Amino acid sequence: MPRPHRSQQFSPEEICYVHCIQRCVRRAWLAGVDPVSGVDYSFRKEWIRRRMEALASVFAIDVLSYAIMSNHIHQILRNRPDVCAQWSDEEVAIRWLRVFPGRRMEEHLAEPTENDVKTLVRDKKRLAEVRRRLCDVSWFMRALSEPIARMANFQDQCTGRFWEGRFKAQRIIDDAGLLACSMYVDLNPVRAAIAGGPEGCQFTSAYDRAEAQKGEQVDSAAFDLKPIPTEEAGRKIRETPVDDLRKERKVKRRNPTGRRILRDAWLSPLTMKPDNLSGEAEVHTGGVRSSDRGFLNLAWEDYWELLCWTAKQSVQGVKAEVPARLAKRLAALGIDVSMWRDLVWNWQRYFGKSACVGRPESMKQHAEQTGRHHYRGQGSGAVCFA
Repeated sequence: MPRPHRSQQFSPEEICYVHCIQRCVRRAWLAGVDPVSGVDYSFRKEWIRRRMEALASVFAIDVLSYAIMSNHIHQILRNRPDVCAQWSDEEVAIRWLRVFPGRRMEEHLAEPTENDVKTLVRDKKRLAEVRRRLCDVSWFMRALSEPIARMANFQDQCTGRFWEGRFKAQRIIDDAGLLACSMYVDLNPVRAAIAGGPEGCQFTSAYDRAEAQKGEQVDSAAFDLKPIPTEEAGRKIRETPVDDLRKERKVKRRNPTGRRILRDAWLSPLTMKPDNLSGEAEVHTGGVRSSDRGFLNLAWEDYWELLCWTAKQSVQGVKAEVPARLAKRLAALGIDVSMWRDLVWNWQRYFGKSACVGRPESMKQHAEQTGRHHYRGQGSGAVCFA
């Protein structure tokens, strides 16, 4: 069965949950310790994390979970057209121009000026297309992947592909699939025997949330959403030496806004607010993410407890009971508690080749809505659900 088109999986016009996987070319360890040459490229994981953080501050897309491995990355993204609709034309313009300014100064992208913003705002047709792209998962992944590939190729003094190809996407269609997929993503380093437990999985969303609970802060990678006055930009180009401009840009790239934030502040909150209506946009106004809306009906403490318990069930065939309080939560989502360990640890067996993730009845319903007979994984994954 051929892989469905992106337009059949998700649309910028509706809120969708998407599990995205992007692999390095030939699955080489281009972001870890190369087993052949012995060269350590692990520092590139921080490149990827900071780029994700920067894009989360301008796109109408929530980053729910992520894991950066040595030869691939996982992300669970949620596009937010409802949030983007609340942004003014000027906000949309500056957000877009921060990522795609269309001009270069030396080898760097030029910073948008007030005149650039006004020009885009006046072009209503172009602005409408830009507003749509800011809600598009494909454009988010493009803005993430391309700069990383350019930086790595420049560093290695080579040309060609860094990534294997276009990212793989899985549409997540219900709460059960979302919880299981999120656990699978957060436990990727444990499954790969890189870490013994979630507390050692550094480049994951679970690690960021756990460290933020302890108060850890990092330099914010969020874009500065204020355009430069046109006159000031011109004066700088005319009067400032090129070397000074390069130093200034280098400093600004490290911390564009000069702020320090909690390590997980750019991620979507994990727990949904019970007192808010599901239709509320919950627009974020702090400049580090698009919204303040959670994605699971589960407290962080419960999520962390279940994650740690699942991480310990690494030996196949060894049966251990899920803590009773957490077992009730899983059962309420329609998950067979006795199969929870198998579902997370053997995710690839059940949903590795599926374009859709969720309970069998949810997958069947979504297939009918999209004009398909069924989804791959619909039958094999049924054993994990009550």
